[in-house]
Amino acid sequence: MSGQEIFVIVIIVLLLFGADKLPEILKGIGKGMRDFKKATDDIKREFEESTREIRQEVNEVTSTIRNEVTDISYKIQKDAEDVAQNIQNDLNEVSSEIEKNVNEIKDTIEKDPDSTPPSPTRNINEPDDNYYRYDYPD
Repeated sequence: MSGQEIFVIVIIVLLLFGADKLPEILKGIGKGMRDFKKATDDIKREFEESTREIRQEVNEVTSTIRNEVTDISYKIQKDAEDVAQNIQNDLNEVSSEIEKNVNEIKDTIEKDPDSTPPSPTRNINEPDDNYYRYDYPD
């Protein structure tokens, strides 16, 4: 309460009960306010103690979940990096194989530029009659 509110209360008490009972009444009001403050402090302390346990449990669960998410995230990232590295290795291997084949063809062409590649035994644009036959000779 502010000073003005207390002053108004003292004036009202003085008018109602008189000056001779004023100290006794103010003493009772002061004691009542102390008891009320003590009771509210006790309730506040009890509430904080009961919620402290709940907050501690919530913090433990939150910490556990956060650690699990961090572990899972790390594992996913590690797996993704491993997959990316495997893909890169496969691409490097295929690229190396293609480069090797190109170099072999290039060397063959450079050694004998007049050579012609072998012609196919059949025209690939015409269907192979045996391809559609189901009664192959023995």
